[in-house]
Amino acid sequence: MDLVIRDVDVVDGSGGDSYRADVAVENGRIAAIVKEAAAAGCQRPTGRRVLDAEGLALSPGFVDMHAHSDLALLRDPEHTAKAAQGVTLEVLGQDGLSYAPVDDRTLAEVRRSIAGWNGGAPGDTTVDFDWRTVGEYLDRLDRGVAVNAAYLIPQGTIRMYAVGWDDRPATEAELNRMRQLVAEGLEQGAVGMSSGLTYTPGMYAKGAELTELCKVVAEYGGYYCPHHRSYGAGALQAYEEMVALTRDAGCALHLAHATMNFGVNKGRAPDLLALVDEALAGGCDISLDTYPYTPGCTTLVAMLPSWAGEGGPDATLARLRDAETSERIRHHLEELGSDGCHGVPIEWDTIEVSGVGDPALSSYVGRTVLESAALRGEDPWATARRLLIEDRLGSTILQHVGHEENVRAIMRHRVHTGGSDGILQGSKPHPRAYGTFPEYLGTYARDEGVLSLEECVAHLTSRPAARLRLPDRGLVREGYVADLVLFDPETVAAGSTYDAPRTLPVGIPHVLVNGTFVMEDGRRTDAVPGRAIRRTPVG
Repeated sequence: MDLVIRDVDVVDGSGGDSYRADVAVENGRIAAIVKEAAAAGCQRPTGRRVLDAEGLALSPGFVDMHAHSDLALLRDPEHTAKAAQGVTLEVLGQDGLSYAPVDDRTLAEVRRSIAGWNGGAPGDTTVDFDWRTVGEYLDRLDRGVAVNAAYLIPQGTIRMYAVGWDDRPATEAELNRMRQLVAEGLEQGAVGMSSGLTYTPGMYAKGAELTELCKVVAEYGGYYCPHHRSYGAGALQAYEEMVALTRDAGCALHLAHATMNFGVNKGRAPDLLALVDEALAGGCDISLDTYPYTPGCTTLVAMLPSWAGEGGPDATLARLRDAETSERIRHHLEELGSDGCHGVPIEWDTIEVSGVGDPALSSYVGRTVLESAALRGEDPWATARRLLIEDRLGSTILQHVGHEENVRAIMRHRVHTGGSDGILQGSKPHPRAYGTFPEYLGTYARDEGVLSLEECVAHLTSRPAARLRLPDRGLVREGYVADLVLFDPETVAAGSTYDAPRTLPVGIPHVLVNGTFVMEDGRRTDAVPGRAIRRTPVG
C-alpha cells in the first residue's frame, strides 16, 4: 500500500461509534480497513509508509459548505487557512455573486462588487482571469489547487449578465437567457445555484423569477442555496419564501448560514427549526449550514438600501457623493431599517471594520464605525460615508448581531452541516475563516458537549457529501476517496481569535486530499492535489 495508518480511532462520518483500526490507502483511495488489527492478531496491512496514529482520530475530510475561496484557491497555492483545519472540499460560488459565467463587462462589474470578499478588483493582477464559463473555471481549478472545490452558479451574476443592474422584473427574453445560463453551468459541472437576496443585483429578482430558475436546477438534480432576504426583521418569513418557492419548483434547498440574528430574533431558533421540520415532514428536501460564531461578516456597502445599488458600483458612489441622496440613504439605514441591513435600523457600535482595499485607510480596521466616528468628532454616518467613498466600496466588516443560544440550537438539527462563510480578505478577517472546523470539534463537541464527537464529524462530512450527491466521499469506507483528517480529540482547537484571526488551529497534524498529504506533522506540504468536483449526473 502507499500508506498504512496504524492503530487509529476511526470516526467514520456515519455518526456511529468510533472503532480502532488500521487503514490503508492506495492510489488515492481507501484500500483496506482492518478493525482491531493489533488485538485480533491478524495479518496487518503493510505499506511503503506506515504512520503510527496511536491517540489520534481519523475522519473523512471536512466539507466547507459555504466558502468564499473562489480566488484564494488560485492566488494562494498553500491555502493553509482551510487545509490546516482539515477541510478537503469547499463549495464556492456562494451568495449569488462569483466569477462565472460572465462576459467581459460582467466580469469587470462583479470584480468590483465583491472585492471586499475576495480581492480581485480591476487592476489586481494576482489572479489571471482566463475563464468566462463555469466549465472553464472548473478546468482552471483542475490545474491543481490545495483542496477540492465544487461550484454553485451565482444567480446575482447571472442577473447582472442578462438583465444588468436595473431593479425591475426580467423580460421573457432575459428570463430565457438566465435559464440558458443556469442550464449551461449545470451541464458543465456546477452542483446547484446560489442567491444573495440582500445583495444587488440578485435581490431585485422576485420569487416567481427565482422559481423558474430553480426549476432548471431541479432538472439537473442540483440544489438551491439562498442567502435569503432577511436574517433580521421578517427573517422567518424570508425562510418561508425559500421553502415555498423550492417546493413549487421541485428543487432541493440548502439554507445558507441559517442564522436568526439581531435583537428581534433572540431566542427564536426554535421557530426556524419548526419551519424546517414541518417542511421535511411534508416531503421537502432541505439541509442547512452554519458557522459556530455569533458575528456575521460582509461588506460595508451591503448595508445600504437596495435602491442605492441600482445601476452598479459607479451609480452607488455617485449617490453617496450627492448630499441630498446621501441623507436619504442615512435615513433608511438609521431610522427605517434598510433591506441591505435586514430591515433593522443599523447600530454603528455593532459594525466593526475588518478590512479595507486601500492601505491608507487601515486606521479604520479593528474599530467599530461608532469608535472611528468618535475619534473624528463626527456622526457615524459621516464616517461610514467617507470610508465607502474613499475605499471605493471595498471595505469589509464584522457585524456583531448574533445570539449564542440560536447558534447552539441550530447546530444540533439533523440536517445541519458546517460552513465557514470564511472571507479571507482584509487585515483582520472573521476568525471563522481559519477556525470553523476545529471550533466545532474542540469547543462544541469536546468542551461543551453540544454534539458528540461522532455526531459532529457526521455534520461536517457525510451530511454535506450527501447534499452534494458524492457517491465516494464523506465516509471512511473501503473504495472511497482518501480525503482524510487525523486529529487529536483531546487537543484540537481553533487558534484564530478576533484579535489574531489568522492563527492556525492546533491538534490537526495530518490532512490528505485525494490520498496526498497537504498537511504533514502540522506543516503545509507543497502538494496541490485538489481538483474540481463536478455535479453527479442524474440517473
